[in-house]
Amino acid sequence: MRFGVVTLFPELLEAFLGVGVVGRAVARGHIRVTLYNPRDFTVDKHRTVDDRPFGGGPGMVMKPEPLMAAIDAAKAWAPQAITVYLSPQGKVLTQTKVREWQPETDLILVAGRYEGIDERVIESHVDEQVSIGDYVLSGGEVAAMVVIDAVSRLRPDVLGHPLSAQEDSFGEDGLLDCPHYTRPERLGDEAVPGVLLSGDHQAIARWRREMTLKRTRNWRPELLVDAELSDADIDFLRRDEQ
Repeated sequence: MRFGVVTLFPELLEAFLGVGVVGRAVARGHIRVTLYNPRDFTVDKHRTVDDRPFGGGPGMVMKPEPLMAAIDAAKAWAPQAITVYLSPQGKVLTQTKVREWQPETDLILVAGRYEGIDERVIESHVDEQVSIGDYVLSGGEVAAMVVIDAVSRLRPDVLGHPLSAQEDSFGEDGLLDCPHYTRPERLGDEAVPGVLLSGDHQAIARWRREMTLKRTRNWRPELLVDAELSDADIDFLRRDEQ
């Protein structure tokens, strides 16, 4: 899996790419990431990458020529890649979308800056626009990190346990994760639920499923609307409401 990131600030991603789950995935060759700085594709002595917007207004807009050249270079490296512009105007990123992109999809992630990028770049060089939430960041680099992390960890060779990603929140059933506990068994007045210490794997699995359902209903009830629930799931939710 390859990620090309078009960014004016590659140093923001360099540290991210060297640590944690993503860092190990890069070191082991499970994913490959190449950074493309539009400044390297400028032709003037000042390496200009932005200019004032036509029609007036505050801020600057990223110029099309160096941005297009950087995307073209990334496409030459990963010809089958989908080009994604990280923008607050895009569709909000979901786990469903992340699963669509893995495990074989190459991605070129375009990190905008300033007031945005020239619209002609979007029209000619961008396949999709994606937002990581309904808020505005100073640039798309943080969003690019989110995408790389979320997509990479779905590869079975990236996480330490092949089932880890399936059991996360927004896993295959789209629901929130259950509570987790570790040592000590008692912390002040709070103790670990006894079922988790019982050694009864069926009871533990049932408790975890019920806590997943309860937590989802209490915190994100809208996720239950499209979830595939078993008769046992529905029965538990009805009983728990009483």
